[in-house]
Amino acid sequence: MDVFGTHVSTYGLDQQGLGGVKAGHWNLGRAALYEAAIQRQEGRISKFGALVVETGRHTGRSANDKFLVENDRSRDTVWWGDVNRPMSQAHFDGLHAKFLKHFEGRDVFIQDLWGGSDEANRVAVRVVTETAWHSLFAATMLIQPENTELADFIPEFTILNAPNFKADPALDGTNSETVIALDFENKMVLIGGTAYAGEIKKSVFSILNFLLPERGIMPMHCSANIGPQGDVAIFFGLSGTGKTTLSADSSRTLIGDDEHGWSDTHVFNFEGGCYAKIIRLSEEAEPEIYATTRRFGTILENVVMDDETRELDLDDNALAENTRAAYPIDFIPNTSAENRGGLPKNIIMLTADAFGVLPPVARLTPEQAMYHFISGYTAKVAGTEIGIKEPQATFSACFGAPFMPRHPSVYGNLLRKKIAEGGVNCWLVNTGWTGGEYGVGHRMPIQVTRTLLNAALDGSLASGPMRRDEKFGFEVPQAVSGVEASILDPRQTWDDKDAFDAKAKHLVRQFLENFTQFEDYVDEEVRAAAPTAS
Repeated sequence: MDVFGTHVSTYGLDQQGLGGVKAGHWNLGRAALYEAAIQRQEGRISKFGALVVETGRHTGRSANDKFLVENDRSRDTVWWGDVNRPMSQAHFDGLHAKFLKHFEGRDVFIQDLWGGSDEANRVAVRVVTETAWHSLFAATMLIQPENTELADFIPEFTILNAPNFKADPALDGTNSETVIALDFENKMVLIGGTAYAGEIKKSVFSILNFLLPERGIMPMHCSANIGPQGDVAIFFGLSGTGKTTLSADSSRTLIGDDEHGWSDTHVFNFEGGCYAKIIRLSEEAEPEIYATTRRFGTILENVVMDDETRELDLDDNALAENTRAAYPIDFIPNTSAENRGGLPKNIIMLTADAFGVLPPVARLTPEQAMYHFISGYTAKVAGTEIGIKEPQATFSACFGAPFMPRHPSVYGNLLRKKIAEGGVNCWLVNTGWTGGEYGVGHRMPIQVTRTLLNAALDGSLASGPMRRDEKFGFEVPQAVSGVEASILDPRQTWDDKDAFDAKAKHLVRQFLENFTQFEDYVDEEVRAAAPTAS
């Protein structure tokens, strides 16, 4: 086996059954991976140096093709169901053998990386791919070891990524030719039949979400930043709620935009890069992220580019609505050199309420915070998915259910404990609709959200007058400098007050119905934090 690259671990591919590959390209740098990707016709270079790739029919995660192996390590610890589907050990082992056969005689690209920036709470990951650009993605999104660490690098988990592999559902126990399978006991991940690179980073996230709660570490699907006084803020939120945009504040230092851990002493980033959704990205609204699309070292997924001029069209969704940019975190100005911050002072839970019912900001008690965290509410609007003709409530536990192997109450109890220990302020921020539901009202003005968010983070919001919301029980500010008082009370923004009342009752019922699955796993104080149906 020919081996290329300057940093090769003493723990080689033979130990992982990959001795039959044609050539192993180890820990190649950014420029070398660019060269390999272009030579292998895996992508093209844009006018300003970004690597532009297409992922084919998979332009997002394949949620229905993800499985966790049911064995002694996972049987009693995984929250089995629609999110965490079981796969037998026999089926996984059969797939693993097929993956090894698939790699025989091929060039492979290997990256030895850390998942997590905290030395005491990170996982050593070896990512083996059949394409150079996926290797570049892994090296961009995870954390690269120091040169001195690579020679003795021993992976705890191995990820085999083979976009050209095809599973056989009849034989392999899969739903389709695509498969994402995690085996926590044998510490192996198989990703096949999809070129969507996000599966790699989310597999590592799932691993950390499984391992860290046993150590008392809270894993979080969130962004995080640091204020001028060293105060850390955490932003939970699903796609489209503003998690990346609101945390990328030039007056605050960015820790990371997507995945973090909360230990007894600090908040730390799991990643070394960012993976931003960039469809219709505006230079004026998000200049820092826009600038990354015009840099060497950024990977652009499914972005339309002119064949002649190599100019990008970020508004064109011909290839995908979910266009993405993957770039090193230091491409964003004012990022944390340590990739971490202290303990959080504020938690922001973002929701895009398309029903226009929730206020633009509300203060939560620790019990209310746990209730809303486990609920993970936002709303889909017409046009976001086929068949959606009116707003639909969406509940994703812990604001990231697809990546949470354990029961949501495990993460919810950890969060509640840490909030109580640290005296953390908790806020629910609605970046959705006001003045009516989607199609009647309008999106919450970004300047209003930023003003309220700044007031929450500097402490002034907590000291102002509050009213108690009759249905949801949380406290809502009555007056905030720079914000019209009427927008703070959603009912007052609706012309038809009866229609508001009906829609509010409808949303409350959906909260209550969704939470029935969790009631037996939380105490009476959390159950009492539920909204009131009457």
